[in-house]
Amino acid sequence: MNAPIDISTVTLKTQRLILRPWRVTDLQDFYAYASVDGVGQMAGWSPHKNLEESRQILDDFIARKNGFALEYQGKVIGSLGIEEYNEAYFPELSHMSGREIGYVLSKEYWGQGLMPEAVKADGKFRDEHYVSGLFYGRVLL
Repeated sequence: MNAPIDISTVTLKTQRLILRPWRVTDLQDFYAYASVDGVGQMAGWSPHKNLEESRQILDDFIARKNGFALEYQGKVIGSLGIEEYNEAYFPELSHMSGREIGYVLSKEYWGQGLMPEAVKADGKFRDEHYVSGLFYGRVLL
């Protein structure tokens, strides 16, 4: 079953990243990577067409309280969301409490090991605070 979650007050730090709640002031950084072709398609969304589209999505991220902005050297370069999974597709998990993750990273930072670093920090946090026995998979880029 999907575990309830609110990470609006959580900040995680890794060797190179800060995983923190989204802020309205992240809009320019968000649009900068979300408007690039090839970034969002693997996560199921098209490049953002304009700043207003990014603003609406950012407002939703903030309201849902289930996603981290990935900050690197003072700039937001991606996101990691702790999303609800489709319980109908995974009835074998009904006795467990958990979530799935979704993530996206600016093309400029692909291949540097940043997303595996973020996923590991998120997994450790969720294991300690929400669920146990997490399955770790490979980060696809």
